[in-house]
Amino acid sequence: ISERLTIADQVALSKWDSGKAVEDPPREQQVISAAQARAAEFKLKPEDVERLFRAQIEANKQVQNALLAQWHAAGKAPDTVRLSLADDIRPKLDRLQTQLLQAYADFQPLRETKDCKIQLDAALKRYQRDPIHDQALVLATADLCAAKP
Repeated sequence: ISERLTIADQVALSKWDSGKAVEDPPREQQVISAAQARAAEFKLKPEDVERLFRAQIEANKQVQNALLAQWHAAGKAPDTVRLSLADDIRPKLDRLQTQLLQAYADFQPLRETKDCKIQLDAALKRYQRDPIHDQALVLATADLCAAKP
């Protein structure tokens, strides 16, 4: 999840350079549908996979919007090597899909436990980076635990 959010920086740079909107409903639905199509392979419910990937997409867009706002305020984006959205970034996100589905499947036994949220919060601390990505990480993982404390 954290790696997917890190890729949001490159997506934001691509959107900055191209002037394209952060929102891309057809691509979002393509990602969700592809993940749902693989749900059974990981013994997951399609509706759970949809919820997971919607959360990932919303968190990713949150990072993009925050970075774009910073860059607009500064009048420029970072002078960083740009990757191609179509040739580099999206294929990497597609490869991460398998890893995320496997991690989510492995996480299933913990979802229903009373201390799921405590364990998840402890794990998330290892991935703290900056306020933008930290807030998005919380959004991306908000529904992982099914049991309420």
